[in-house]
Amino acid sequence: MRADCLSAVWAHPGEMPVFTLPEWEVVLGQAMQARLMARLAQHLADQNWLSQVPEKPRQYLEGGLRLADRQHHEVHWEVDRIVRALKNVDSPVVLLKGAAYLIAGLPPGRGRLFSDIDIMVRRDRLREVEGVLFRHGWISEERNAYNDHYYREWMHEIPPMKHVQRQTVIDVHHTIAPPTSRFKVDGTALLDRIVAVDAERRLFMLAPTDMVLHSAVHLFQEGEFSHGLRDLLDINDLLLHFGKDPKFWGALLERAKELGLGEPLFHALHHISRLFANEAPQSFRSEMRHIQPNWMSRKVMSALLKVVLQPHHPSCDRFFSDFSRWLLYVRSHYLRMPLYLVIPHLTRKAYMRYFPEKETAGGT
Repeated sequence: MRADCLSAVWAHPGEMPVFTLPEWEVVLGQAMQARLMARLAQHLADQNWLSQVPEKPRQYLEGGLRLADRQHHEVHWEVDRIVRALKNVDSPVVLLKGAAYLIAGLPPGRGRLFSDIDIMVRRDRLREVEGVLFRHGWISEERNAYNDHYYREWMHEIPPMKHVQRQTVIDVHHTIAPPTSRFKVDGTALLDRIVAVDAERRLFMLAPTDMVLHSAVHLFQEGEFSHGLRDLLDINDLLLHFGKDPKFWGALLERAKELGLGEPLFHALHHISRLFANEAPQSFRSEMRHIQPNWMSRKVMSALLKVVLQPHHPSCDRFFSDFSRWLLYVRSHYLRMPLYLVIPHLTRKAYMRYFPEKETAGGT
């Protein structure tokens, strides 16, 4: 059995995966670490295969489906609360990633588990949005003054906000990458192409091309790959869904060039082909030379990503796995911030890790 058991399930979606009981134990462990337990169960249920899974692993899979179902009801309710709270703010409410997939009924939303809800608003309305959400029960989780300043000065979002009663978390963005990032994107350019999910409630999602590019830049710039396989599977599902439109692939390439996101898109497509056997159209592949990084970067990134785009599970770990994750973590900071900012920032974070500060942030 290969180390990564999960990617093969979606590389051969028409074949029922067959595992022994000891193999199922490994598969479920990997699925739990990758946050793909309910997604795996949903895939099996969609194909009417779930009843054929041995009883003990089936109980875990069915539990994952029940958890996802409960969370989906909660997310629908929470999105409604957010929209109601922000109804008088002069900004569209744009759902990002998981919330957009679920509310818009897109394939990656099926069997998805949630830890927070991501939204995007106009940058010039951030303070107003934060104040309104505060008055409706959401407060900033960040209590460290340095971290609070870091979010507000250098990041593409404000500190996460948690509801005091329901304990639900909102991440409020004004764009999809930090303003200091090598892959910075003007949020206005994204808002210009948003698509209505519910026009009456002024609820939107990113345009299909922008949704794919956001998922790609998030995966390959954030530096955290514990859920990397899930995020890559999201992109694969989006491509299969939106790619039914023959105009989509050309529009995706042009948008990647326009927003300067060709490199993360290239890496996403390369590893989707490797893991899920989903190839871009031939005409698109011939044009990928316009967005691919140089030869050395391609080889190094391919080797590192091949290691980290596996479930963060002992069955997948090798002696160089932690080192690969560390290199990509450092790279993510280098991409997000210039050296004159990232060196002091990482030094400060290392200091704070060993000498936690008791200071608290002001404001909401």
